[in-house]
Amino acid sequence: MAILSKIRNRSWLLILIVGLALFAFVLDPSTLADFFSSSKVNQVGEVNGETISRQEYAEALDSYKAQVGSRVTEMQAAKTVWNNLVSQKIYKNQLAQAGITVGEADILNALYETEFIKNDARFQTTGVFDKDKFKEFLATIKAENGEEWRGWRQYMGSIKTNLQKTTYDNLIGAGLGASLEEGKVEYFNENTKINADLVYLAYTSIADSTVAVTKGEVTEYINKHASEFEVEASRDISYVKIDIKPSAQDESDTKNEVASLIKDGAKGKGLESTTDYRAFLDDTKSDTPLNESIQFKNQVPQVIADTLFTGAKGDVFGPYKDKEFYKISKITEVIQMPDSVQARHILIPIAGAPSADASVTNTEEQARKLADSLLNVLKVDKSKFVDFVTEFSSDKGSVEKGGFYDWFPYNRMVPEFRDFVFEGKEGDLGVVKSNFGFHIIEVKGQKNFQKALKLATFSRLIEASPATESIIFQKAETFALEMSKGQKIEDLAKKEGLTVSPALGLQGLDETVPGLVKERNIISWAFGKNLKVGDFKRFDIEGGYVIATLTRKTDKGLMPADKATSKVRPILINEKKAKMLMAKLTGNTLEEVATNSKQTKRTISDVTLKSPTITGVGYEPKVVGAMLNAKENKVYKNIVGDRGVYVFKVTKKTKPVDLPNYDTYRKRIANQRKNQTYAMFEAVKKASNIEDGVGRSYYGIGQ
Repeated sequence: MAILSKIRNRSWLLILIVGLALFAFVLDPSTLADFFSSSKVNQVGEVNGETISRQEYAEALDSYKAQVGSRVTEMQAAKTVWNNLVSQKIYKNQLAQAGITVGEADILNALYETEFIKNDARFQTTGVFDKDKFKEFLATIKAENGEEWRGWRQYMGSIKTNLQKTTYDNLIGAGLGASLEEGKVEYFNENTKINADLVYLAYTSIADSTVAVTKGEVTEYINKHASEFEVEASRDISYVKIDIKPSAQDESDTKNEVASLIKDGAKGKGLESTTDYRAFLDDTKSDTPLNESIQFKNQVPQVIADTLFTGAKGDVFGPYKDKEFYKISKITEVIQMPDSVQARHILIPIAGAPSADASVTNTEEQARKLADSLLNVLKVDKSKFVDFVTEFSSDKGSVEKGGFYDWFPYNRMVPEFRDFVFEGKEGDLGVVKSNFGFHIIEVKGQKNFQKALKLATFSRLIEASPATESIIFQKAETFALEMSKGQKIEDLAKKEGLTVSPALGLQGLDETVPGLVKERNIISWAFGKNLKVGDFKRFDIEGGYVIATLTRKTDKGLMPADKATSKVRPILINEKKAKMLMAKLTGNTLEEVATNSKQTKRTISDVTLKSPTITGVGYEPKVVGAMLNAKENKVYKNIVGDRGVYVFKVTKKTKPVDLPNYDTYRKRIANQRKNQTYAMFEAVKKASNIEDGVGRSYYGIGQ
């Protein structure tokens, strides 16, 4: 391949390509349409000087949302499309620098090999795919420039992107290898056994409290390691949530309302005397519907289960509180029934039923007649049941078991099937209809007979009254008013018995505030252009109010020193401790060092880089790596590890036996390199000049 030769002769280009191929493409086909030029006003961002216009972004976003539907939120879609467009621009730019082009001929050749195109009768001559017919079809719809052409153009754009990616993947697969010699070195480095003497001083021998770290030192460290501390713009807020909850009076009023529905009254028949339970619940506007299922003791509200199961048909119980409802329940039926059954069935499907495939053409009448016919045969000879299952049943889950379902509980099957097998008796054989079709069922077994009930239950949700809502609104308003007078949110919350919740590191396109449901409007407010730290606002939310205050604004760039302190301080402390410990490790021999530092000389045996644990100390790969490369019987001082500072002398290195072949290690190195592709792409992305204006330009953040 000419391109491969070209890249092999230009090593710098291979490094560039390696960085590019690392990204797992999730491109939307519409992003391959023509780019649109725009002014700064009409763009949402730039990548290496190339504009991403509002129109381009909007079209890509609409296309992506059409593909994924409601499976992702608006903000998730926004982030995905932006990242896809950025990746596309970077990829395109790097392709151009590499001198690689995927042209129309490449796209057409890929289309020729696409199965759905090859098998389309429109593009065939005597049953064989005809390229000329296909090209003529494309030319025709292109001239018409209608919706069909736009769809094909987007599809061809996605083909082009995939071809570009495949080309790079192949090139990188050829370039990211490893030699057998590298495999051999890896094998010996990992498995060489090291014996050594050492003196060790732990960081923990010096108390952290005795080591001072200044804010300036933290800042200096951040500046020296800028790549580790680059952050996107973010906001920190603190908020209190004031829930709209029913008062004790609201709860009492609800209980009394429910109690008034037990007996006949001004509103009509009560639950005690009524027999039309569905109409009763509709007329009284119950907050839960009628449950016509039979219920075992573990299925009824547990707060009243024991009492209910001492009752008889017609008894009314309540009002009782069940979670957020007050309820009254009437026993409408008392039944002795099994808690589990065995059954077998033959399912005769109807065209369009959930279990029916495209080959099913039975109408409902045809399916019923077939089911009745089979039932009549089985009433005479049940031995044919399994044969009928094999020949007629569409329930794939039970066909191989002769239509048999072993012990299953009451709520396992659809209601029609369930009622037949649980309310019938062992040996019953009959036909029932469900939304799956017609079932020919035989009850094979029933066990654990016990008492069960049918209940008619009226429920009323315990809600805050308008008066209670007004009181809570005034509480939220007063809280906000006190903040406007300079009161701190923490002090006010403590006074009112409320909890202050922090939400740290919010980003412009986030949707969720931790501790709340979504509240996108709070995030938009926090990124307001003129908002200052200390500003606050009251928000109406579902079920209550939130009073939020901005506690920090972090601009895009380096993390502020106070935010990075928790990460940087331990590093700087250990660096300072290392210098302090080095001053104690004096002497020319290990014995002198041990004496001067008041430590005991340690001896370690058979340590390897594969398992770099030093007995009595812990995991120290950097120190063991230094030992591996050290000369024998030479003292090495001030070796800084993860747990302390070391002075050591390697007394012996024992190499492992030679292997006949080092290909296993070679492959492992190659795979490790290939697995770094995403990180390498991120490095290329990081080096790119990207202006992200989606939040500002498209969603109005920071205006």
